Amino acid sequence: MFSSSGAQPAETVRDRVTARLSAWDREVFHRVATRHWPGGDRVLPRLSRGANHGLLWFGTAAGMAVLGRDNRSRRAAIRGVASLAVASAVINTVGKRSVRRARPVLDAVPVVRQLKKQPFTTSFPSGHSASAAAFAAGVLMESRGWGAAVAPVAAAVALSRVYTGVHYPGDVLAGAALGVGAAFAVRGVVPTRSQLPAPGRPHTDAPALPGGAGLVVVANRASGTGDTTALVRDALPDAEVLECEPDGIPRVLEEAAASGRCRALGVLGGDGTVNRAAAVAARYGLPLAVFPGGTLNHFAYDLGIESVQDTARALAAGDAVRVDLGRFTPGPDGAAHGYFVNTFSLGVYPELVRLREHWSPRIGGWPAGVLASLRVLRGEHPLEAVVHGRRRPLWLLFAGNCVYRRMGPTPGRRHDLADGMLDVRVVHAGRLPGLRLLAAAFAGPLSRSPVHAAGKLRRVRVSGLAPGTPLAYDGEVTDAPPELFIDKRDEALTVYRPAAAS
Repeated sequence: MFSSSGAQPAETVRDRVTARLSAWDREVFHRVATRHWPGGDRVLPRLSRGANHGLLWFGTAAGMAVLGRDNRSRRAAIRGVASLAVASAVINTVGKRSVRRARPVLDAVPVVRQLKKQPFTTSFPSGHSASAAAFAAGVLMESRGWGAAVAPVAAAVALSRVYTGVHYPGDVLAGAALGVGAAFAVRGVVPTRSQLPAPGRPHTDAPALPGGAGLVVVANRASGTGDTTALVRDALPDAEVLECEPDGIPRVLEEAAASGRCRALGVLGGDGTVNRAAAVAARYGLPLAVFPGGTLNHFAYDLGIESVQDTARALAAGDAVRVDLGRFTPGPDGAAHGYFVNTFSLGVYPELVRLREHWSPRIGGWPAGVLASLRVLRGEHPLEAVVHGRRRPLWLLFAGNCVYRRMGPTPGRRHDLADGMLDVRVVHAGRLPGLRLLAAAFAGPLSRSPVHAAGKLRRVRVSGLAPGTPLAYDGEVTDAPPELFIDKRDEALTVYRPAAAS
């Protein structure tokens, strides 16, 4: 039937479009199947088999995590795997069941190209292409360098599915589109660092030190900073770089700051080393240049600094920001005050840090952290403390220097390092401390429940602590005094930070 206007029914138009697309799909498949590709018979079938069950991409992610020298590489590997997992779940639960398209007939495909074990699932869409595109897109969102290396391999895997005769080109294109969509879906839940606002308030001027003239950098040898120290010397040939063991860091920092030749103080190491340098720089009124070089570099990453080049650019331009310092009174080892740039805590976390540091020289940092977590979460006796005049049993009292925001489902980054507030979280004692701590982590700031309480405060008073109660600040552990006062020094520290951190 035709309408009075002479237009064809919509169903007929749809059928014609579908027929043309199907004809194009089969024509392209035939051209690929009958064309000789130099080296293709040897490489593409193996590549296609290697991508079965995502093994190629899991291996690539492991290689990136091991070979990559910065946190960006590890984030790229994790995001790539997460995107692949989402794409695979969608393809296997929805995609394959919604369109039951038969696999291509292999008559035109040379036997040497055909896979020894043919897939038995439906053809549309291509799961291999979806996984490849999802992994490559996820990696590219975090690291352009790794993304550029992975993308050609992903494209080759997608091509191999047509070349070996197991998919039509349309299956591959649809799978790739779904894979890229999965990577964007993951980014919607867990933003990349480039999407998050950099903590650039309040901006301040600092001496511009191109080449590093007037900069004294103290490097912690125990942080495994050998390669990074060489990068610092290459990027800043005029800087004075002093390498020392952990016990000598306080003395070397003091001598460098008081020497008169130091216009800016640099530090290369983890958060504990940065903590010591920050206290000295604030006391002498010197700007601080942070070079990430330890196992944990939370302060540097929250500034938007992930490499030596980031800090070198800030030094050359004189770009800096003012940041808060957390403070606890009295300080460790008889000092009037102690300071923290990241976190202060009482309860299970200091014990976790202590065990991790005890085991890490023998088994490595991350395995030691896992074992320490299992040990402290078995349910030993909670901490007894008086917080704001009320005695209570606690598994954890946490105070962050500025408010931590969520990165996806977990609180992981500060958007403002000069907000004047402490991010205070308390995990109440009770059964199953591990589940309580997990619930607290997912609850985020400013939540309140029978398990967890949190809020933004200017100061906290804690008393009634038993002798030997461990206290942790920026990964360092010491014994807590019977009574503590925790507060802030607003905008006490000037830190170099590039105006457009990458």
